[in-house]
Amino acid sequence: MIRNQAEAEHEARSWRFSHAIVRQPSLSVSAGLRTGSHADPDPAQFRLDHAAYVNALRDTGATIIELPPLENFPDSVFVEDPVLCLAGTAIVLRPGAPSRIGEAAAIAPSLETVFENVLHLPGEGFVDGGDLLATDHELFAGLSARTDEAGLQALTELIEPLGYPVRKVNTPPEILHFKTDCGLLDSNTIFSSRTLAATDCFDGYRVIIAPEGEEAAANLIRFNDKVMVSNGYPKTMALLAQEGYQVVPLANGEAEKIDGGLSCMSLRFSL
Repeated sequence: MIRNQAEAEHEARSWRFSHAIVRQPSLSVSAGLRTGSHADPDPAQFRLDHAAYVNALRDTGATIIELPPLENFPDSVFVEDPVLCLAGTAIVLRPGAPSRIGEAAAIAPSLETVFENVLHLPGEGFVDGGDLLATDHELFAGLSARTDEAGLQALTELIEPLGYPVRKVNTPPEILHFKTDCGLLDSNTIFSSRTLAATDCFDGYRVIIAPEGEEAAANLIRFNDKVMVSNGYPKTMALLAQEGYQVVPLANGEAEKIDGGLSCMSLRFSL
């Protein structure tokens, strides 16, 4: 059982983790939601890519908790959307896509075996974890097609007592989730698409802009000493290596067909 040590968690660097929760892709993943007319992902290849992703997390020394697939929920591999892990607390969210709301109830029992403190988003608003980016001292929260004002207000009331103020962002409408176009590189540095950075939402942080044509690489993960990036973006990998980061390229083509990025597929936290 994880101890509820909000202060210690708050002081920890936001990119250092001892644990991650992942969920294996279901065979039904081929029916996952998507905003475009992409081809269906191949379930077998998705599972191979996901296994490599899990191994990359484990290779950093973290403990990985693997949950079984949920065939009734094609998008359930994207375990980050129904939960926020912050300051020793797990908050069960309410995803904005109707077909995904049941994922929150399905994961709650697993969270209760790990976290001492499990909260549930009150009210009737919606919040997707893909719209939330935690830094050392605050939480970026993006309004989007999947996260509304009522949901963010309810979430703010839950997490501000944990010591995290909320910085609300109006995500540009062409961006599905706030974190579709950004990722945390270290305590003071954010990697972002030019479109999202142009909103000036990252005031006070150093921002590295994704190279033109490689905006999809912005959904990356800093996990301990590694920066995990979807492969196929050589300019991004070269830029990050030049900046001194240890880059790990990962195949993510199947997940991208259903609007999935690397951050979507794990819940990252520390004991």
